[in-house]
Amino acid sequence: MASVFVYHVVGDLTVGKPELVEFHETETVESAIRAIGESPEGSIPIWKKRSHVGIENSDMRQQRFVGILSSFDIVAFLAKNQCLEDQDKALKTPVSEVVVPNNSLLRLVDPATRLIDALDMMKQGLKRLLVPKSVAWKGMSKRFSVIYYGKWLKNNESPSNSSNNLPANMNRSPSSSSTSIRDKFCCLSREDVLRFIIGCLGALAPLPLTSIAALGAINSNYSYIESSTPAIEATQKLPQDPSAVAVIENTSDGRCKIIGEISACKLWKCDYLAAAWALANLSAGQFVMGVEDNVNSRSLPEFCMNSTAGDNDLVNGGGSRKPRKFSSRSIGFFSNSGSHGFGSRSMYRGRSAPLTCKITSSLAAVLAQLLSHRATHVWVTEDENDDVLVGVIGYADILAAVTKPPTTFIPANRSTEGFGNEIQC
Repeated sequence: MASVFVYHVVGDLTVGKPELVEFHETETVESAIRAIGESPEGSIPIWKKRSHVGIENSDMRQQRFVGILSSFDIVAFLAKNQCLEDQDKALKTPVSEVVVPNNSLLRLVDPATRLIDALDMMKQGLKRLLVPKSVAWKGMSKRFSVIYYGKWLKNNESPSNSSNNLPANMNRSPSSSSTSIRDKFCCLSREDVLRFIIGCLGALAPLPLTSIAALGAINSNYSYIESSTPAIEATQKLPQDPSAVAVIENTSDGRCKIIGEISACKLWKCDYLAAAWALANLSAGQFVMGVEDNVNSRSLPEFCMNSTAGDNDLVNGGGSRKPRKFSSRSIGFFSNSGSHGFGSRSMYRGRSAPLTCKITSSLAAVLAQLLSHRATHVWVTEDENDDVLVGVIGYADILAAVTKPPTTFIPANRSTEGFGNEIQC
C-alpha cells in the first residue's frame, strides 16, 4: 500500500474547499434541481433543519443528515403519473418526499483523520466526508502529518505521547478533540479523493499503468435494461453506486451490447421535465438514442419550457415557462434514430453516448476519463469489441484497487522505470 495514504490526512484535501451550505428537506424539488445543476458533484446532501439555536455536537449533526439526492432520483419522481398530470404541483413538492433516506452515506470526521482510514470508509459505501473548519486546522498540508497529528488538535497531548496511540486516535471524532465544534464545515466527495490520487500517481507505481482487469477492479454486478423495454423500468429499483442503468441489446451469440445509459451523470444538466416525460413514455432505446422531431408513431405532447433560460430551464432558473413540443434535443441528447436504428452507435451522439473503456485500459486512463468527464463510472467493454459490455468501474472499485497490498503486477510491454519520480506528493 502506498505510503502517501498513510502520511496524509483528510485535512490535506480541504484546502480551497468552500464552506458547506445546507440544503434542507423542506426545500422544493424545483430548488433542488437548481442546486444539483450548480453542484460540482451532480448531487446534493439533504439535511433536516436544526431544532435549536446554538452549537451542536457531532452526534447531533450526524443525525440531521437525511441522504443524498441526485438528478436520477428527481427525474424518476417527475416521471410518475401524478407528477406528469400536474407538473407545477410536483415541482413544489418538498424534497423529503423524494430523497431516499440513508444516513450512512455521510460521516463527520476530524481533519486529522488519516487518508487511508477515509478510503476504507469510502470503499464501504460512504460518499461524503464532512470536515469541520476547526480553528486548530491551519489549512496547510504536512507530508508526515500522521506523526505530528497531535499538534493539530486542541488538546494537551504531546506528539510523543499521541504517537503511542496512533491506531486508536486516528479516527477520533471532532467532539473528542474539543468540547464543541464550530458551525463551519466543508464537504469532501469521492471525486475530491480521486483528484488527490491522480496528483500522486508516481507514488502508486506500478498500479496506474496496470490494466483494470489485472487489478480485479471491474465490477460485473451492474444494473441494465433491454432497449425494447419501457424506459420507466429503469426506475423500479434505482441503483445507488453507481446511480446508472446500462441500456443493452442482446446479440445473436448471447452477449450484451451497450447502446447507452440512464444515469445521474447523463441527466445532470438535462431538462428535467422533458426527461421525465421521455422516461415515462419511451422505450429505453428511444430514450438513449433519441427520437426524431417529426416522429408520428406516437403523440408527442406539449410540456413546459422556460422562455428565458432555454432548454435547461430548471437548471439555470428564472423566467416563465411556456408550452413546447417534445423532442430528444429538449432533453439534451442528439437525435440519432431513423435508418441507423438502435444497434448503431455514432460518434456524433454527443452527451447521450455512454462513457466506455476496455478491459485492457490502464487504471490511470480510467481515472483520467472519470475526472475529465465529471463522471461517477465508466462502462467496461471487451478488448476486441467496444460495444460488448463486460462490467462497470466506479469510485469504490478504483479506491479498492489503489489501496490493495503491494503486488507484482507489471504492465505488459511497458516500462515503469522513472515513473515513480515523475510526480512527488
